[in-house]
Amino acid sequence: MTSNSPINDPSPKTEQTTSLIPKAEQSAEKLTSAPSHRLPAWRLWAPLALQAGLILAIPAPDALTYVTGRQVTLQTAPVDPYDLLRGYSQTLSYDISESETLEQLPGAENFFDADPIVSKSIGKSIYVVLEAPKSDDVKPPVPWKPVRVSAKQPTDLANNQIALKGEYTGWRVIYGLETYYMPEDRRNQINADISQVQRQNQQAFVVEVRIDGQGNSVPVSLWVSDRNYRF
Repeated sequence: MTSNSPINDPSPKTEQTTSLIPKAEQSAEKLTSAPSHRLPAWRLWAPLALQAGLILAIPAPDALTYVTGRQVTLQTAPVDPYDLLRGYSQTLSYDISESETLEQLPGAENFFDADPIVSKSIGKSIYVVLEAPKSDDVKPPVPWKPVRVSAKQPTDLANNQIALKGEYTGWRVIYGLETYYMPEDRRNQINADISQVQRQNQQAFVVEVRIDGQGNSVPVSLWVSDRNYRF
């Protein structure tokens, strides 16, 4: 005897279960078809491109000065041979870094004050006019000689002159040529040469730089006696 009771009939449960599947699929389709809120690609790449452009633009002025600048030799100031080269960098100063040297030149009376602490020239640009030596075909090269200073960029330079731009700090002038970095594989050799040469002559170092028409400069090489090390 077969019972027709709905309790024993599984069909209602099966129909109820299968009826839920299309609803779940519909919900999934709605989720996958929902509009995306992701930002446009250009909003991600634009800031990165701007940052990369700024990084690449930083050395551009130095590269331009190197290509278009005139090669000039500067005399370094005496330094402690054991302080010249430390780690991967070396620090140099120049004869024309010292305000006492520049104060003796024509034009200094219009720039330097009697009291450097309250000087109105602190933080301002100064142009040092350098004159080429009579002979420049010697090794190591002969330093250029400072002949005058000016608070403004000179426009009346002779063919054998060029103006180097610096900044007066109140005690000295900095040119952006004071710190150099050497490869590790050359550091020990340079340090040994410096120690040996400076025991004999404290002013045995000269630095070759390039100076453009606006007075900007970049380093080229360091001469330690007759040995040349390019930066």
